[in-house]
Amino acid sequence: MAEIKLLGPADLHLLTNVAEDVFDDPIVETSAQEFLGDPRHRLVVALDNNLVVGFVSAVIYVHPDKPAPELWINEIGVAPIHQRQGIGKALMQLVLEEAKRSGCSEAWVLTDRTNLPAMAMYKMAGGEETLPGPTMFTFKL
Repeated sequence: MAEIKLLGPADLHLLTNVAEDVFDDPIVETSAQEFLGDPRHRLVVALDNNLVVGFVSAVIYVHPDKPAPELWINEIGVAPIHQRQGIGKALMQLVLEEAKRSGCSEAWVLTDRTNLPAMAMYKMAGGEETLPGPTMFTFKL
């Protein structure tokens, strides 16, 4: 099993060795450093012999009508050859534990209903599906 680790500002070097098809695009060093340096951002990775084979990124946010912060899980990815080994679930468990430690009252993630592996993994990690599901709109800026 891969090592699951919450990254901080001193861990930028770990993002120089990433397996193919983990992130959507290559790591941008300045963006990664800014992300890791922001106290509300969370990046949990799965390491196999110092190779990043999976990740989950999330943001702790506050809102004027919420009494406690919430965790928005932005994205999760696992290299294809490392899928179906429990890595996604382990990544989710650590980011959810970190959210609890940070005082979050809830965490949420959006996925496409046709993404059956993601749907199954989120359910195995303890997520409850909201019906009817939301629709996402994207705005190119």
